[in-house]
Amino acid sequence: MDRTSTHEIWVQLEGAADSDQEELEALTLELREHLLEFEVERAELARQAVAPDGTKVAGALTVGAVVLTVGLSLLPKVLDVIKVWIENRPVRTAIVTIGEDSIEVEALSSADQRRLIDSFIASHGVSPQNDASA
Repeated sequence: MDRTSTHEIWVQLEGAADSDQEELEALTLELREHLLEFEVERAELARQAVAPDGTKVAGALTVGAVVLTVGLSLLPKVLDVIKVWIENRPVRTAIVTIGEDSIEVEALSSADQRRLIDSFIASHGVSPQNDASA
């Protein structure tokens, strides 16, 4: 992958067992605002192209999802920002997807989580930066 071109990154939040859609929507907006503080080109609430079963509106918002347009060189920073951001929020997991490749980022400070994130970053041709200052 070209590190200098921009890529679309989907971030899907999964709330705690007792989270409701309103809370997840508010958290998604908060994460979006936080990500816009960095050098992302775009951070928008995700929309479904096809209406889900039982609904009549195509293009509906996908609750808990943000779509970023960002250069891959910022991928380490984006993942660190997401990891640090979810630590004190009622979000269990953030699923980050680039094309067909996904990783679940959890609010864990374990070495295993760090290795998973670094491996995901490296699989996209980017050197991991261990800078979690978000």
